Amino acid sequence: MFDLIVRQCRLKDSKEEQDIACKDGRIIEVAPSLDATAVKEISANGCLVTPPFIDSHFHMDATLTYGRPRVNQSGTLLEGIALWGELKPHLNFADIQRRARLLCRWAVAKGNLAIRTHVDICEPTLLAVQALLEVREEMRPYLDIQLVAFPQDGYYRYPQAEALLTKALDLGVDVVGGIPHFERTMAEGTQSVKALCEIAAERGLLVDMHCDETDDPHSRHIETLAFETQRLGMQGRVCGSHLTSMHSMDDYYAGKLMALIEESEVSAVANPLINITIQGRMETYPKRRGLTRVKEMLEQGINVAFGHDCVLDPWYSFGSHDMLEVAHMGLHVGQMTGIDEARSMFDAVTVNAARALQLEDYGLAPGCNADMVILQAADPIEAIRIRANRLFVIRRGEVVASTPEVSSEVRIMGGQSTVAFRNSEFNSDST
Repeated sequence: MFDLIVRQCRLKDSKEEQDIACKDGRIIEVAPSLDATAVKEISANGCLVTPPFIDSHFHMDATLTYGRPRVNQSGTLLEGIALWGELKPHLNFADIQRRARLLCRWAVAKGNLAIRTHVDICEPTLLAVQALLEVREEMRPYLDIQLVAFPQDGYYRYPQAEALLTKALDLGVDVVGGIPHFERTMAEGTQSVKALCEIAAERGLLVDMHCDETDDPHSRHIETLAFETQRLGMQGRVCGSHLTSMHSMDDYYAGKLMALIEESEVSAVANPLINITIQGRMETYPKRRGLTRVKEMLEQGINVAFGHDCVLDPWYSFGSHDMLEVAHMGLHVGQMTGIDEARSMFDAVTVNAARALQLEDYGLAPGCNADMVILQAADPIEAIRIRANRLFVIRRGEVVASTPEVSSEVRIMGGQSTVAFRNSEFNSDST
């Protein structure tokens, strides 16, 4: 007797429908038409079943603060940082936790069961760090949260950042972060990458740097990050986030740089929603859009993951923490419209993201955690196209969120019909 069997599952890489049997929070068996019983059974009815979505890059301490102290009118990164600086002295422990918990509920409803969130450590009391450490533990039964010690105001630029980052790591923050392009000089930015990577190597931690989030093609801190990764033997444990300066680099240098990134096994984390709204703000036309070279990096063999980055905060006035919306935007801005390219956009918010975060036991194979999402779609491309409804979200074999099937009743031409914008509607013989 299993705890749960999900029947008639359409999996991304299987032509035949599969049943998934789970017990004690693990997937035990995956096979067509399992002859078995379970305490609970769910029919996917031929819909796509996928491992959960993952947000590889987020800022939970700032989320849902839209309009406080005012709205970012210029839409620029620097005005957002200035607004956050004005807001920080007025934050309190309860408010940070209230907003974080609400965002986690949104995430679970959208099937996002892992979030890597950067938390600002440039604040003398480490208020946000302490608040989110508690939220991380509270949410552990429902979703995984990785915290990144993020020196928002610069590791060298902010006088207390070195001591505060050390304290944040001592408190239990998971990942070492940085923002080298925000240091006072290029040289200090380079030195910050070296110092922060050495801290991570000494402590056996992962690294995730905000790297070159600028339109300046001469911002090349990802080069240093790739070098330090190899020098310290940290291959596979490092992420370079944003990398928007690569959008503006000449092809010769970008080609050299991508080879270095691939060689060092650094993951690239792009944030399509934010990168295309924040970058290029100083230009008229032609206007750069800022998203890094997603297509070229994937062709190079680099692991590329996507993050939502912001939801209703000083940098971004929109969002509901829907990773399919992120994949949809990445597909369009990156011109990833080929079949394999479109499927890779789904991977960027699932399997590639799991690799970037080094999540254990992720997937739908026997032995993996019984975490999955049933989507109202037949395949990954359809899921991205319609930003598919999440019918069931399952965590460790338990349903943690569900939504009824969505469709519209249309009354035209003297009749009534139902539409759900599915591929099957135009591929069938019916009218």
